[in-house]
Amino acid sequence: MTDNTYSTAKGLLKFVEHLTAEGKSTNTIVAYRGDVSQLVSYLKSLSVTDLTKISSGQIEDFKKNLSKGGYTAKSISRKLNSIKNFFGFLVNEGILTDDPSKDIKHPKYENDKPRVFKPIEYMALRDACRNDIRATAIVELMLQAGLRISEIANLEIGEIGSNDITISAYESHDERKVPLNLSAKRALRAYIEEERYETKSKKVFVTKTGRPLLVRNIRSLLNRYFNKAEIKSGKVNDLRNTFIAYQLEAGVPIDVVSKIVGHKRISTTEKYLGLTEKKEDKEEKGIKLKEL
Repeated sequence: MTDNTYSTAKGLLKFVEHLTAEGKSTNTIVAYRGDVSQLVSYLKSLSVTDLTKISSGQIEDFKKNLSKGGYTAKSISRKLNSIKNFFGFLVNEGILTDDPSKDIKHPKYENDKPRVFKPIEYMALRDACRNDIRATAIVELMLQAGLRISEIANLEIGEIGSNDITISAYESHDERKVPLNLSAKRALRAYIEEERYETKSKKVFVTKTGRPLLVRNIRSLLNRYFNKAEIKSGKVNDLRNTFIAYQLEAGVPIDVVSKIVGHKRISTTEKYLGLTEKKEDKEEKGIKLKEL
């Protein structure tokens, strides 16, 4: 190591600066920083603040401590991945000569399949928010166009076309066009023409005071309607999952679906294959998007 007193806090700061320079997404940086900070705090409780003093045994104990604290094997594996990236960076930078995490093994776990709403569930959700035009528009954009919650929050009036919307490039995601079916267009038009409050903001979705609707606001809004519709353990991203799964089941080519939803790799889209219960007739579907 080039500095015998290189602290864990300084190492974490350098790591975050590296992730930022690499153009990693905000969510990725927040996750990595949180995971490594948790290890740093644990080591501090052991009076270990010097990077050169960290041992594989301490990291293994940290892993066991997470398990005792109720973290799932999947969560622990994700945290270990962050930690291994952290120490790999330190070695590459010459800050450390050896990686104390290299022999730490990930816990075994089974990947959860994405949840896909059944027709009775998303119909119940529609019914629950039928008197809330703004919530209806948000639901339809996620369910009928596969938008991410962050893309809903960032959507601007100027990005809405007659038959599609433009998702501007952000973080590590490229710009893309997303087609809108009749249901999505009607819901979006109704909100903009009848419900959208007076505002100077360019954002499509705003609060009663005209401020942009933030991701946390959207999540809270939809969670309220999940509860009203009695959809147990429903999550906002399940709407996007539902769009993807049903388009694939309807026979829309996987590369088309992947492009629409902004997946970087086809393999990401492949995990949605076969998740719907009912097989659809694919003969006359072509590449026409299925309307839910």
